[in-house]
Amino acid sequence: MNTTKRRNAILERVVEQGSARVSDLASDLGVSLETIRRDVRPLVERGELVKTHGAVFAVDASREAPFERRLREHAEGKRRIARHVAGLIEDGDSVMMDTGTTTSILARELLAKKRLIIVTNSSDVARILATVNGNKVYMAGGELHGDNGAAFGRSAIDFISNFKVRFAIISIGAIDARVGPMDFRLAEAEFARRVLECGDERLVITDHSKFQRSALVKVCDFEEFDHLVTDVPPPEDIAKRLTAAGTKVTVVP
Repeated sequence: MNTTKRRNAILERVVEQGSARVSDLASDLGVSLETIRRDVRPLVERGELVKTHGAVFAVDASREAPFERRLREHAEGKRRIARHVAGLIEDGDSVMMDTGTTTSILARELLAKKRLIIVTNSSDVARILATVNGNKVYMAGGELHGDNGAAFGRSAIDFISNFKVRFAIISIGAIDARVGPMDFRLAEAEFARRVLECGDERLVITDHSKFQRSALVKVCDFEEFDHLVTDVPPPEDIAKRLTAAGTKVTVVP
């Protein structure tokens, strides 16, 4: 395969998948890592791809879509996930949630519960669950991100570190079979990591679109959460990592 055909193949694959590892491209195309790096360089210079350490991203996939648009993406799968997780939570339970489209939908499902103790950095989650059904809502403060209306930074992490809850629940930007759960921003990954440390039962909730994607920042290892709730069975390589870690996987019907 000549250089032009190889570059076209790289671009087609990355656009289709959203991202790809340089090592995977080299292996699949039967060339060296250095050859792939040379092939990718002009694609990056023309603005067709974004390069990070060890991976390339489609331009639109290298950043998250606006929150309201992401709320509508794969909405039915997210609702099924949220309904299942809400069924695990009982009246009076303590729940910590980070910001995310699936956790926002979960907050709506929790309107059927009473006397919940909610700890969150999400203004959307706080707004939905505060002042109803005898709930107590504790909202972390910090730097507010305009896209999702959530607080981040050291003060937000320090605040939630004061709590020990029954359920710690995070949604994520990607699950990479080699790395684990990932997110697109350092602040969001750091906050999600601390959320998991505060829970007796640690849940990652995500729809199938996050499988086989890569993001910029690792959130945690596969061994650092107890339960994955999703809408489609994970791919084989991710499933093997989850099994090896002893992580429970629930695929909602």
